[in-house]
Amino acid sequence: MEFFHGVNIDWMAKKWYFLGFSLIVTVAGLLSIFFWHGIPLNVDFKGGTIVGVKFTQTVHEDDIRAALDKAGVKDERVQGVGPATNNEFMIALGQESANEAALENGKTTVFKALNNSPLAGKYEDRGASIVGPQVGAQLRNQALWATLYSLVGMLIYLAFRFEFIYGVAAVVAVFHDTLFTLGVFSLTNTELSLTVIAALLTLIGYSMNDTIVVFDRIRENAKLMRRESMRELVNKSINQTLSRTILTSGLTFLTVISLYLFGGEVLHGFSFALVIGILIGTYSSIAVAAPMLVAYQGARAERQGRLSEAKAANRREKVRA
Repeated sequence: MEFFHGVNIDWMAKKWYFLGFSLIVTVAGLLSIFFWHGIPLNVDFKGGTIVGVKFTQTVHEDDIRAALDKAGVKDERVQGVGPATNNEFMIALGQESANEAALENGKTTVFKALNNSPLAGKYEDRGASIVGPQVGAQLRNQALWATLYSLVGMLIYLAFRFEFIYGVAAVVAVFHDTLFTLGVFSLTNTELSLTVIAALLTLIGYSMNDTIVVFDRIRENAKLMRRESMRELVNKSINQTLSRTILTSGLTFLTVISLYLFGGEVLHGFSFALVIGILIGTYSSIAVAAPMLVAYQGARAERQGRLSEAKAANRREKVRA
């Protein structure tokens, strides 16, 4: 199925616009990560107390947050559990200690705040648990290594299937996607959880798959159109796979945007990461990976041309001698 026939867009002529957009958003994200919001981590990574409560009537998250704010509770996170009709919530508090005293202190803080609000007597205790900062640090390190291992594995795979430069271009594009997504999370001050890390790993695979489709078409066209320049080959390959890209990415995007809009607070971070990832993963295959390939092949051709000229000059010198 093809949406577009006879497409002839010169994507490589727009590479500087793509580069400018990527630089602006990525630099803004890095500034936010290092100087403004940092990388917002939830209780999974920072450590803290999680208190479960179930209300006997319909309650909104803002009502719970208002009660906690009035009591002076800072850095709390309120999240619905299950269907909205359950009226069940998870309240996470950031705490440095991971012991029984910290657990009891967290429960006391939450229940005291609720009892001093209009919500008093309208809830029941659903238990509490604690995640220590050491466990949080371990989860953070494991998430980082999982991401790095996936990138290295993909680089090795693409180096064998295509050429090493194809693998480098694809990994740079995926790294760009990950950094872009983290930057957006920091700019919007959206917390990272374990489900968000799962979404990041998902988008790495999705972005890589889209890039491989384009690269595979470039390789096929390179065998059929030996007289075409690399720029023309890449433009033609992107245009030929454009229908497939729009169809696949469009349907996936509709799914994740529905998940984001209607999936509830529990899936908010996960679906938000996928929404960004689907868009930027599709974009990077065209705007990051392909231009890198063209730039490398152009530089290699120029280097080989200079080398051939140098050899020809040496031969002429020898003939004259």
